[in-house]
Amino acid sequence: MENAYPNNNSLSLSHGRVKLNVGGKLFETTVSTLQSGGPDSLLSALSNRAATDPNPVFIDRDPDVFSVILSLLRTSRLPSTAARFSKQELIDEALYYGVDSCLRTAMSPPPLAGIDASVVATIRPAADGFPSSFTASDDGSVWIAHGGQISCYDWSLAHTATIRTHFEEVTSIRRVWPEIAAVGSEVAPGLHFYDISGGRHVGSTHWTDPSDPRIYKARVMAIADSTDSIFASFECPHKENSIFEIDKSTLQIVSEFGRQLGSSAKNMVAGKLTWLPESNGVVGSSVTCGAFGYAGYIRLWDPRSGEVVWEANEPGSGRSSRFGDSFADVDVDVDESKLFKICSKSGDLGMADLRRLGEDPWVYLRDKNYSMWNTGGNESSVIRCHRGQVFVGREGNLEVWSRVEEGEEGGADRESDEIYRRNYVDKLEDAQRGIIKRIEGGGDRLFVGREEVEGIEVWESSNFAVAIPVT
Repeated sequence: MENAYPNNNSLSLSHGRVKLNVGGKLFETTVSTLQSGGPDSLLSALSNRAATDPNPVFIDRDPDVFSVILSLLRTSRLPSTAARFSKQELIDEALYYGVDSCLRTAMSPPPLAGIDASVVATIRPAADGFPSSFTASDDGSVWIAHGGQISCYDWSLAHTATIRTHFEEVTSIRRVWPEIAAVGSEVAPGLHFYDISGGRHVGSTHWTDPSDPRIYKARVMAIADSTDSIFASFECPHKENSIFEIDKSTLQIVSEFGRQLGSSAKNMVAGKLTWLPESNGVVGSSVTCGAFGYAGYIRLWDPRSGEVVWEANEPGSGRSSRFGDSFADVDVDVDESKLFKICSKSGDLGMADLRRLGEDPWVYLRDKNYSMWNTGGNESSVIRCHRGQVFVGREGNLEVWSRVEEGEEGGADRESDEIYRRNYVDKLEDAQRGIIKRIEGGGDRLFVGREEVEGIEVWESSNFAVAIPVT
């Protein structure tokens, strides 16, 4: 065992060895291993220690956790011994050594594949545990509104903050900046902005019209955002509604579009908004269920002109042979510029290309397996597009439609029912937990909320899914 340290000018510096005394336990490793944590890490700085000092570097930390960190730097994976420690213990030590990015990569779930997803955790806020809304981010974190509070969970699903808003119940929430949430309520007026890290109310936007005294106490029903703007649909007590574009930097209204009286299903407030980065358009939809079934509309607006680019009113629009089979929910795959709807009566999944919309642009997806065909709709159906997949909640069941790779089953370049394949995601015991009311995607995670059920389910794919050869 070498006792001398290589100096910084040595050609063999990256292959030199370094001794560390962590909490009284001696470790010996290479310079290259310590530097793999990044140039700004504490361990990388220690690797440059002068060769003339014969004493091991002493670090007053837990040696058992350090052995996990050292193994992570050597292999880029967590060893089995990591299971002895909580996520927070590992994160705290990784932050101390400055290698938290390495740990984050190792702890992140694999790419989300719906067919292989399962519930890995349930997040339950400490107070008012029935979530009223939630929003997920690309890093796998989630902010949950429960009652008038917002609880935040980071990429590791560790609780980072809980703040109280002035609402009795938050029913719409959107993370519009890393630490800023835009929130609205169906029982109180205005779009409000809260700084999660500081727990402060930092701004608000209200719909006012000096020429019309009826415009007051407008409530927010849906929120979406782009890189520079926030879009929110407002509804007044007498049902008149409109959509506003709000500048992210000033939190001031810059435009209004889609104003309507709200006197019928075709004029109801948009309950769902999606911004399209490819065209800078906004897709809005509204759906209502009454004695005569479902009815609603889907519209594509150009916020710059305020004009409707395309719309479909169901039932009653286009030349579709499915008259009367109105959608129960709608979502947009922004990456593929595809619009999806779930039909209320048949339960079929319809798809339309946003770049080729017309009077009846829908293609209805069918599974090759006849036993998987729908026999009818469900009282409660929700749909969410994420990671190139379409997740559908039917009552308590969760299924996924996955895109078929090019060359499979006729190819993926054809607008037909062959480019998606349907699979069930959940097991019987999963479906029995309650009716699915909301699905959100965040990074390689899926978050599922159920009616009258405490907490949010976290779904991930497995790291241990392998192909077993047939012998």
